[in-house]
Amino acid sequence: MAMTMHCDIVSAEKSIFSGLVEMVVATGSLGDLGIAPGHAPLLTGLIPGPVKLVMDSGEEQIFYVSGGFLEVQRGVVTLLTDTALRADDVDEAAAMQAVEEAERAMSDQGAEFNYSTAAAQLAEAAAQLRALRQIKKL
Repeated sequence: MAMTMHCDIVSAEKSIFSGLVEMVVATGSLGDLGIAPGHAPLLTGLIPGPVKLVMDSGEEQIFYVSGGFLEVQRGVVTLLTDTALRADDVDEAAAMQAVEEAERAMSDQGAEFNYSTAAAQLAEAAAQLRALRQIKKL
């Protein structure tokens, strides 16, 4: 039997996942992270994108997180995020439309244009699409 640790993914609305995993793979503010049982304590920011959980059965589950924080304590990994979705629940058509709208807004800068808002919307939609593409590879 493989070594496992407890993992919780919690959004502002509800708990998305709670269970035993062999590994957590996420993108922190300083780069990609692979968390396995016995990992040193850690607290880092998360950037929007996919989070992969390798279950104790070997199955992989992909989630989309909108950013937040990842904390590693002895035997427990916690991801706290504003928005977390199972990658299966992400609407690909809506994400692609959001990318197109953000790109259009950035190219057609008018008097009401807010670059930081458009850039944030583009990053969020692109991260959702990355999560979808990652799940399609499984």
